[in-house]
Amino acid sequence: MRRMRALAVASAALAVTFGLAPTVAAAPAKPVHRAAYNCTSGYFCIYSDWNGKGTRCQWSQRSKANTADDCSFIQRGRNVRSVWNRTGHRVQYYTQTNYHHRVGSTQAGARGNLQGNYQIRSFKPQ
Repeated sequence: MRRMRALAVASAALAVTFGLAPTVAAAPAKPVHRAAYNCTSGYFCIYSDWNGKGTRCQWSQRSKANTADDCSFIQRGRNVRSVWNRTGHRVQYYTQTNYHHRVGSTQAGARGNLQGNYQIRSFKPQ
């Protein structure tokens, strides 16, 4: 019986030493990079930085022939680094105005980072 108790104590000591014992009250880990996405439902949003950060431009209309008409960071020549499509349809986007040179699309409800080396100068539903 003493041998069993000694073995149990030794096993518990090893578990604590090697971090195998459960912790009592561990605080949840904080995310290193939290996304800053903010986009109104029904809108297509583009951002000047990764993870929905930086300057945001958003549109409620289904298509836009020239995003530079009302997007400050596009007017300044900055690239689009992330998007969030909160519309009910897939949005395809172009690097030139008037829907020329299609570069990609984002399905309804999706968001994420882009390649980041181009501007979205026009968009429309697919």
